[in-house]
Amino acid sequence: MLGLRRCPPIFNHVLRRSISSNNKEGTELKVRHKFIPKYSQVSEEDVHLVQQFIDNRNRLFVLSGAGLSTESGLPDYRSKKVGLYERSNHKPMQHHDFISSETKRKKYWARNYAAWEQYEKIKPNMCHYKLKELEADNKVLVHVTQNVDGLNIKAGIQNIVELHGSMRRVVCLQCQHTVARKDLQNQLQMLNQFWSAEIIDIRPDADAFIRDEDIEGFKVPSCKHCGGVLKPDVVFFGGSVPRDIVEDLYLQVEQSDGVIVFGSSLHVWSGYRFVKHAHQHGVPILIINIGETRADDMCTFKVDSKCSDVLSKIKIRKPL
Repeated sequence: MLGLRRCPPIFNHVLRRSISSNNKEGTELKVRHKFIPKYSQVSEEDVHLVQQFIDNRNRLFVLSGAGLSTESGLPDYRSKKVGLYERSNHKPMQHHDFISSETKRKKYWARNYAAWEQYEKIKPNMCHYKLKELEADNKVLVHVTQNVDGLNIKAGIQNIVELHGSMRRVVCLQCQHTVARKDLQNQLQMLNQFWSAEIIDIRPDADAFIRDEDIEGFKVPSCKHCGGVLKPDVVFFGGSVPRDIVEDLYLQVEQSDGVIVFGSSLHVWSGYRFVKHAHQHGVPILIINIGETRADDMCTFKVDSKCSDVLSKIKIRKPL
């Protein structure tokens, strides 16, 4: 067991909902909604438009964002009034800081270690499974996710590109050897058997807010193969997606017969560029997201609502 002194009550309920008593369903819904911004119920007209968009296409370029994962109880960065940037002045780890500072790396891994067991227990929601169904019915050319939580893969989606990488893998910056994040957790636990910290808050991307003084004694392992620096296999803020992946996805946008965005404000360039590329090539674009997005003036039409509110009303019809 980790030597952690306290977990925030709300997030703790997310992880313990399987053993919570009497009002299990009510508690689960309350917790999941904690990180979902206010939204309007989807109209029948919008449901009909989404249904038609899907029915008339068989090569969809799907782009999913944090709005999918907030419905599983994971916090995000930009949601109005409930996202991290609205709740605090905290800024996520920057690529340059991680690469250049041993102190910053120690801080990152201590916080990530503290959050990991809880983060791993988060489960996919109906949106992930609905998108799996969409894939199984041969409607999807490719599914690109901006999320690093692995929930799409946990749901069984196979044809997926994790644009920003995955928290489930760790890579050595020197020899490029990769290990499973769960295996690194075991190493960290062995090195830090007597370490403890108070979890003050849970933040996006398996980040636990703990006091700086609790980080001092934390030990971080090196690569077992070459002694190099270990990094989660994700694109940190300030990092970049490999160019070959971007070029391949541009091509797939052009080959698609429609783009659907699920749960993303498209604020970050790495995902927005594909919607912009679709617009430049005359590919129809549907956006389902709570609140404004960066591509509202480019899309064919937009549904301003929660993803599950829309997807729960959509029937996936197998092609003849």
